Amino acid sequence: MDSSIYSLVIYCLVACCLIMALVWLWSYKIKNAGVVDIFWSYNFPVIGLILLLLAPGFETRKLLICGMVIIAGIRLGTHLAVRVLKHLHEEEPRYAHIRKEWGANAEVKMFGFFQMQAVSNVLLAVPFFIITLNKETALSPFEYAGAALWAVSVICEAIADAQLAAFKKNPANKGKVCDTGLWGYSRHPNYFFEWLMWMSYFVFALGSPYGYIGIISPAIILYLLLKVTGIPTTEQQSLRSKPEEFKKYQQRVSVFVPWVKKRIRN
Repeated sequence: MDSSIYSLVIYCLVACCLIMALVWLWSYKIKNAGVVDIFWSYNFPVIGLILLLLAPGFETRKLLICGMVIIAGIRLGTHLAVRVLKHLHEEEPRYAHIRKEWGANAEVKMFGFFQMQAVSNVLLAVPFFIITLNKETALSPFEYAGAALWAVSVICEAIADAQLAAFKKNPANKGKVCDTGLWGYSRHPNYFFEWLMWMSYFVFALGSPYGYIGIISPAIILYLLLKVTGIPTTEQQSLRSKPEEFKKYQQRVSVFVPWVKKRIRN
């Protein structure tokens, strides 16, 4: 493997850690750790820019993959920013709960948490490093397939986010569960298409030497979504806020992969 990968990893890690240190200072001032989600997403475009400028690979390939990473990261980060900044002085329940559990050492531990988010940015960027070091001057079928899958996943995730935002904006839907559009086929279509986007990076990486290593990114994302901070946390919050409605929704609609609704017998 090209030795320049080590320098690129260091540059990206330093940049992400510095950004997260500054974000932690801001979160400390406003007492809202939710801003970490915004900059976790924005760190990927930062990595994309560093690789675009410094990686030695084929320019067309670099432009394509870095453009994909930058567009996706800015879209998700901006979507999260709109949501979080509307309630900037009201910390999300999951972070408020964590802060309460950590007690007197909460801010010190939160700084460590922010830094671990920066490390996760670089770890998840493994496919990007592999791809941008590839000096082969012809794009492979894997790269075309990865780009196509990326386009589908990013567009569908944006649609899911827009549908949920429109649902919540309607006062008549207060206390109800969004089950329209893509949300009628998956309880978490945004998470599914986010994971599919990371799968697209892995498929793209298969066109490069050592590309199989890129499976680490969608594998980590899938684990986090299914078992840690994604679906479990979101569903627990929904069950607390609207228990009866959400239990019925759980019975009818697939948890992750979009699928047809189940019929519930009375």
